[in-house]
Amino acid sequence: MTSSPPLRIGTRGSPLALAQTHMVRDALMRAHGGSEADFPIEIIRTTGDQIQDRPLSESGGKGLFTKELDSALIAGAIDLAVHSSKDLPTHLPSEIMIAGYLPREDARDAFISRGLALDALPAGAVVGTASLRRAAQVKRRRPDLVTTLLRGNVETRLKKVENGEIDATLLALAGLKRLGLADRATALLPLEEFPPACGQGAIGLTRRAGDDATRDLLAPLFDEATGFALAAERAFLAALDGSCRTPIAGHAQVHGAELSFLGEVLRADGAEAYVVRRHGLAIDAALIGADAGKEILLRLPHGVAGLM
Repeated sequence: MTSSPPLRIGTRGSPLALAQTHMVRDALMRAHGGSEADFPIEIIRTTGDQIQDRPLSESGGKGLFTKELDSALIAGAIDLAVHSSKDLPTHLPSEIMIAGYLPREDARDAFISRGLALDALPAGAVVGTASLRRAAQVKRRRPDLVTTLLRGNVETRLKKVENGEIDATLLALAGLKRLGLADRATALLPLEEFPPACGQGAIGLTRRAGDDATRDLLAPLFDEATGFALAAERAFLAALDGSCRTPIAGHAQVHGAELSFLGEVLRADGAEAYVVRRHGLAIDAALIGADAGKEILLRLPHGVAGLM
């Protein structure tokens, strides 16, 4: 890398985003040699990071975590951007493409409280979350609980549970593990009962379309099975025109040449849930996800909007 120009990596500035970006930089150095100076990190504050007092669904959705990174890519200020894949919008600007995904971490949600399991919380206990999906899944299981908005980074959310400001929260186990905080989980929620957000647990990288040099440098980092799984999950979202304004869950698993998919769309209050399952060849991942999404749409009484 010493004879090549630096590969500039863009990221959000949260502790989790930086931990994930350091994982990407370490992988690049293992693949190509060089030093940290060959892969400088540029911290870019996104609109989503600045909004802390209301749900992102009221302010523009998932793109609030990516649009400033997209702008930096398009302008040539960075060469790649690191994302939690569940934050990637279904549709990206034409100048940008997903380069690929690192091997996926455990995609389950972790339930965090001061020692009580979800089913053991007293009636009226408060569960804080910024995710409509998690809130709907909690209400489906425990309609007697109260869900409230909880924004901020992982450490902030954990502290609010510790301080008793809320009784519990749910966070991605992958993020806790990457921050060395997995021991803070009270329980791990099973995928079958609490399917995660599409893309959860996977680190995705975006680059400029047509930037073949960056494409080639990134290629050794990517995991084929994760790519197939995310292709199914993102196709499911696209078929539903999914965003963070609707509680949608989707998770694909690859076993050899086979792929299994579980998708779920819920009403915001958890009173209704529509579940779909698919199985097929991993190479047909996008077709499988799209077909699952179309089935859900046919089953919804008034389309996705009817669940709001």
